[in-house]
Amino acid sequence: MCQDCGCSITEEHSHGHGHDHTTIHDNPQLNDAKTVDVITKILDKNNHEAAHNREHFNKHGVLSINLMSSPGSGKTTLLESLAKAKKLNFNVIEGDLETNNDADRLKAHGVEAYQIQTGSACHLDAFMVHKGLHHVNMENSDVCFVENVGNLVCPASYDVGTHLNVVLISVPEGADKIEKYPVMFRSADLVLITKTDLLPHFDFDVEFVKRSAKKLKPGVDILEISSKDETSIDNFVKWIEYKKAFQ
Repeated sequence: MCQDCGCSITEEHSHGHGHDHTTIHDNPQLNDAKTVDVITKILDKNNHEAAHNREHFNKHGVLSINLMSSPGSGKTTLLESLAKAKKLNFNVIEGDLETNNDADRLKAHGVEAYQIQTGSACHLDAFMVHKGLHHVNMENSDVCFVENVGNLVCPASYDVGTHLNVVLISVPEGADKIEKYPVMFRSADLVLITKTDLLPHFDFDVEFVKRSAKKLKPGVDILEISSKDETSIDNFVKWIEYKKAFQ
């Protein structure tokens, strides 16, 4: 599944837009120069397309946000909550291996959403997102969310052309995910601790998570959020509005 996504390259690869992704895996199958060269060329082509995507967003004055997390952390539920709040004008490019389930959920709330089915690919890339751009109307939105495939490894290696990366970690997942998956969380502009309404039922140390995130990336923003708490949803909206003001 990950044979060409670059998630195991053992060198620093910069996308040139403020997110330096350093992969730290040691995979003997990818240590030969020829294989690394092929993967690097794939990433370079992707980065060129990503830059084109950002130009498209900039042309339309749209702030683009890449949502990344493990499966089930609450990405789609978060977007549903934003739709219910009716405080953001946004559309969504959805990524999953199969089904249109997530796009259909959002469309039921009046959100313009386009589903990308990746088949066996464990992440979205810039070319997939570019295809999605032709199926959503940027003239009618201020923000475009790219909901990436649920995966805490491979999406961090691919610049899809968004302005910001938001990475979710949910309470049921456990507090050790940032330490276990540093490449993903190092790419984050915002870490969202989701499903905080479940804190009374799980042994989840919020302060430990915050320390882990700040240790990995000192300047990262962190918010606690629950789909059942309107104030926390409002705080996320305010963060987006602040970022958009300086776009």
